[in-house]
Amino acid sequence: MSWNAEIAARTANTIRALSADAIQKAKSGHPGMPMGNADFAVTLFSKYLRFNPANPAWIARDRFVLSAGHGSMLEYSLLHLFGYGLDMEELKNFRQWGSKTPGHPEFGHTAGVDITTGPLGSGLASAVGMAMAAKYLAATTGLGEAGLLDSKIYIICGDGCMMEGATSEAASLAGHQQLDNIICFYDDNNITIEGNTSLAFTEDVGKRFEAYNWRVLYCDNANDVAKCDAVLAEAQKSDGRPTLIIGKTTIGFGAPNKQGTSGVHGEPLGDDEVAAMKANLGLPAETFFVADDVRAFCDSRVAEVKAAAAEWDAAYGEYVAANRDKAELLSKLLNKTVPENLLEELLKVAPVDKPTASRASSGTILQKAAELVPALWGGAADLAPSTKSNVKVGGDFGPADRAGRNLHFGVRELGMGMAANGIALFGAAIPYSSTFFVFSDYMKPAIRLAALQKLHQIYIFTHDSFYVGEDGPTHEPIEQIAMLRSIPGVTVIRPAESHEVAGAWAAALQADGPVALLLTRQNLDAFDEATAAKVDVAKGAYVVSDDENFSLILIATGSEVGLAMKVADMFRAQEIGVRVVSMPSQELFLAQSKAYQNEVLPPECDLRVSIEAASTFGWHKFVGSEGLAIGLDTFGASAPYKVLAEEFGFTPEKVAQKIVEHFSGDSCGCECGSCECGCH
Repeated sequence: MSWNAEIAARTANTIRALSADAIQKAKSGHPGMPMGNADFAVTLFSKYLRFNPANPAWIARDRFVLSAGHGSMLEYSLLHLFGYGLDMEELKNFRQWGSKTPGHPEFGHTAGVDITTGPLGSGLASAVGMAMAAKYLAATTGLGEAGLLDSKIYIICGDGCMMEGATSEAASLAGHQQLDNIICFYDDNNITIEGNTSLAFTEDVGKRFEAYNWRVLYCDNANDVAKCDAVLAEAQKSDGRPTLIIGKTTIGFGAPNKQGTSGVHGEPLGDDEVAAMKANLGLPAETFFVADDVRAFCDSRVAEVKAAAAEWDAAYGEYVAANRDKAELLSKLLNKTVPENLLEELLKVAPVDKPTASRASSGTILQKAAELVPALWGGAADLAPSTKSNVKVGGDFGPADRAGRNLHFGVRELGMGMAANGIALFGAAIPYSSTFFVFSDYMKPAIRLAALQKLHQIYIFTHDSFYVGEDGPTHEPIEQIAMLRSIPGVTVIRPAESHEVAGAWAAALQADGPVALLLTRQNLDAFDEATAAKVDVAKGAYVVSDDENFSLILIATGSEVGLAMKVADMFRAQEIGVRVVSMPSQELFLAQSKAYQNEVLPPECDLRVSIEAASTFGWHKFVGSEGLAIGLDTFGASAPYKVLAEEFGFTPEKVAQKIVEHFSGDSCGCECGSCECGCH
């Protein structure tokens, strides 16, 4: 195809009109960004972007990340014009119930959308993960050396993205990693919702990114397709660094009375201004209009990229036929293959010969998991020695070794979480990321986006309770477990000991969304052989020990399962029947049949107690309104963990006392007032 700048400019104006019309019809949306970025986006799609609308998941495609997701009509207009099957009715139904054109782009909902964006900066930060994943796949499979995989990650971001901390964390990492497959366009229009950026943002962005080890290019008028073409052509020539294009644009370009103002940022133009904009750009007044020559221009580009994709597919077929070992690895990566006997293999290496912290059990089991599941790779936020999350024979991912299996994210928890999302989105990995559990607070926005996108990834969170001890309340997670459990689609697993850790890893690797593993700092006793045979993490909860005629159910998670078993022994000594239930995952348990749930927690037994070294929030769902939730609804403290257990009441004696007092009133009714006589 012979690229035509004049028709490209008319295509950009068409996108401005389509965006304005859709937003006007919806009476809601952000017209300024699509109108200001149309020239750059059209130039990118019509000349540089490698894509295949016949196969939106084509692994060799470049990725397009609209980090400024509020400008979604820009992306929807592009998908409509460039063959993704997003018909005009969908543009007309922008932001309406059931449409393929929601307010912000959503991965898995609209064909051609590579990532869910909306929270500013999240797209750019996730794009860094995409870039790492592209390098990794190319290196590990030989596709890069064969000239078959050189995916670029194109980003459009705005002033809001540049202000968000996620951008700083991720951009610093990208520069360090020399991710030269990133080309980011910064829509430098000097406007935010409140007014000019000078209200709060006066830094030199170019100098900041140069300090991050990025190449910075400038386009003094990115509302000119010829200048967009020139800067994109220059950006294709890698100098070994990620590239930032700072493009000066006019927000709402083409709207004669509102362009360049904050008024065009987040509200419809109004009928009169839409009409004035169309007249100003030489477009007909008709709504949702696309001229024939614009259609032909876009259709020609679609035919061109489809032909190029077909050529690639043929070359790829020849490559896998000639390289059977690489073909097998590719299949395992792209399909995220997990062996059927995974749990059996992981149990073989679970350390059970002595008390072991579950973080240490996890580290041992991770080595076997990495051997069995090639798609598993990731890293930690500078805490791998503590979280036991390095693959020992994996090597370190970096400019010198793109096949390295261990990622070093640095002390950048939010950036790590967003990058892990990008790795998962690239489509050839089950990524894991790791830090102390208390710092999941820093990762919450990334975890939420992972859940929204149903991304299969694993979070290794260690130091999971007040048993962290001497580090004190700043490092002792109390409310974080309730936070994670509150996020729809996140599976939280808190294993009790090594057998459960193996089960947790097996469940995590076989999941279809994000999974958080919560692991201890302190050592835990392994189950004996008979108890280990009962372990069933996949069901979320199971009976650990049981009396034939039990009248009390103790439900515990993680390190408190061992505590519950000791409490049960105390009651059994008083001839009180007890059932102990380990519930490593509320989410997995609630996904079971009602019959199974009733089998584990019979409705007729209403004397129920939960024990967990964290917030009690949410536990009455299982113990009932009259049941007892034992936990910690204050912050922790600094002291050796055994002292904290005593002070916070997490000893067998004190737990038993709380149970007796709860179910018999304030006291047992005896003169001692606290059951010290052992009458209950």
